[in-house]
Amino acid sequence: MNDKFLKRMKVLLEDDYEEYVDTLQKPAYRGLRVNTLKVSVDDFCAFPICPLEKTPFCKEAFYIPSDTVSIGNHPYHTAGLFYVQEPSATSAVEVLDVKEGDWVLDLCAAPGGKSSQIGIKLNHTGFLVSNEIDHHRSQILLSNMERIGLSENMIVSANPAMVCDAFQGHFDKVLVDAPCSGEGMFKKHTKAMDEWSEENVLACKQRQLHILDSAYKALKKDGVLVYSTCTYAQEENEEVVYTFLKTYPDMELVDCGVFFGREGIAYKDLDVKKVRRIFPMDKGEGHFIAKFQRKSENTAVKLKTMVSKTMTPYGKAFLQEHGNFDDFYVKYDQDKLYLCKQPFFDLKKIKVLRQGILCGEVKKQRFEPHQHFYMAALLKPWHKQSVSLNDEQCEQFFEGNVLAIAGYKGFVSLSYHGHIVGFGKGDGKVIKNKLPKGLRCKVSLKKARSV
Repeated sequence: MNDKFLKRMKVLLEDDYEEYVDTLQKPAYRGLRVNTLKVSVDDFCAFPICPLEKTPFCKEAFYIPSDTVSIGNHPYHTAGLFYVQEPSATSAVEVLDVKEGDWVLDLCAAPGGKSSQIGIKLNHTGFLVSNEIDHHRSQILLSNMERIGLSENMIVSANPAMVCDAFQGHFDKVLVDAPCSGEGMFKKHTKAMDEWSEENVLACKQRQLHILDSAYKALKKDGVLVYSTCTYAQEENEEVVYTFLKTYPDMELVDCGVFFGREGIAYKDLDVKKVRRIFPMDKGEGHFIAKFQRKSENTAVKLKTMVSKTMTPYGKAFLQEHGNFDDFYVKYDQDKLYLCKQPFFDLKKIKVLRQGILCGEVKKQRFEPHQHFYMAALLKPWHKQSVSLNDEQCEQFFEGNVLAIAGYKGFVSLSYHGHIVGFGKGDGKVIKNKLPKGLRCKVSLKKARSV
């Protein structure tokens, strides 16, 4: 263990220090959060894939045993029925208090736990922009958001300042789950404690303040900003909040309005009763949350909408076969077809990985659907053909094999116990497997076991 880090924690926690040290010898808390766009909490609990226990942080979130294995290889995970997430990580979005119809920005979004939680709360309304500056992590974000089945979502990969300038004054809610020294993740990443340093803590503090400078620009008047970290360092938590408030006196610190965790640690004249801290003693690995509201006016920039190219007959035919999409905006660009309830925005130099639902693309004078079309929770009623897989067929599908199922021609959605896991293409005799190679695995169909 890192002696410098532990010495700091002793000063920070005082009488609670020994209890904290005891938690370091115990397994990390693990959890999952139910995707209510695809299944109700009650229905999910009726067929649990492992033992579940409610958490105090979010009504859709549950603890799972620390020794649970194979949970990510269950078909319900690929179907997007749940997201594996450390329990206290669900707390920040609960404080953000997202309402249907909100425009929300998640400025540091990968791997997607909090962004998917926001999107589910929006319930196919409003608009969510999820940004991740790191290219590799942005691809993980994209994959997770696609699996959860969101539609009113734009995923971008850019410097936070560029994103906030492009959307200045447009957001009702902004989440900054800031890059941090990650002290609350030490049990998950044991090497991180050995590499911990005060220099890194201070570097993180400066980066966090720069990101908050950007987030400030994105808010509407009366808009809400939630700042969170998964670290214990006061420099990255109360000190960042204090400095931000002094820099922007039109930002008001408001009470988080929750009962989990504990109040902050005293710092100058900051009202630490309004912020929340979560330690392992509070049944979560660690989180800090502060909530602000902007009291000043902010001029919203004009958003430029993208003009779609003329769609090919193949794309038109696909949409006509699958339902009435008159209520959607349609974008056809670079042979790819997208659907969204919001207009498609042109952000110029910002890299947009996805806006709306990627239905598929034209290849060699034919239309090839994309996995996103079948995973999108909003589009399930539009699926023209659907096949229910038994256990054996499900195992074959996830291994990438052709399915010996006759009687279907054309594209079909494939489901397991009523929940779509992917799609295939029938020729009347068999169904060719269309599951992306990155999702193929040896699935675990039984209740997730413990080691």
